[in-house]
Amino acid sequence: MRYLTIIFFSIITIQLSHSQTHEIGVFLGGSNFIGDVGATTYIAPNKPAFGGIYKWNRSPRHSFRFSLIYSELEGKDSKSDDPRRQERDYNFNNHLVEASLGLEFTFLDFDLHAEKNKATPYLYSGITVAYHDNFFFTRQGVYTSENTTSIAYGIPMVLGFKTNFLQSFVLAAEIGARYTFSDEIDGSVPDYDNDAPTAFGNKNNNDWYVFTGITLTYTFGKKPCYCVF
Repeated sequence: MRYLTIIFFSIITIQLSHSQTHEIGVFLGGSNFIGDVGATTYIAPNKPAFGGIYKWNRSPRHSFRFSLIYSELEGKDSKSDDPRRQERDYNFNNHLVEASLGLEFTFLDFDLHAEKNKATPYLYSGITVAYHDNFFFTRQGVYTSENTTSIAYGIPMVLGFKTNFLQSFVLAAEIGARYTFSDEIDGSVPDYDNDAPTAFGNKNNNDWYVFTGITLTYTFGKKPCYCVF
């Protein structure tokens, strides 16, 4: 069974391994939050976001991707279209550092060893781990820090478009929503007690946040070789 598994993965790798080019670069853009506090517009960057990104292109159609992004998420009820939120008038700022790992798939072949420039839309998904501050609102609506941090796991859903230029650089523009398995980022559910009397909002809907921006990466690495994985 072990040898059959090795043979299977060898065949798959031979079919996919047309390039082993690496990419490393930066992400620059903005962020917006979607939850129980603030506006519910899906794409409305209101705070800067920046970080680093690395890709390992395993074929012209897919890459392993890792990124580390920092942003300050902001939510203001006064910016919402909901009159009830406007009357409540809560607001928050939460510092967030996100690490993300997953697979990027291109719609068209994107062989960085080809002589002519390439361009293609792409999708990215995987898993995210976001470190953020904990806080809650008192019954009087006072923002109160818990002086602790938490981890929010999530799933990134990214759509982008990229093109290479000057032989060694790739420029991309993307919009990426993150669905988290947490309802604590905006303080609507206190970390110390999710059933606390100060909790509010829809407990059945978890928090989302969106990164919108560009990536600029530098490519390097040798041309393909047919090897396992």
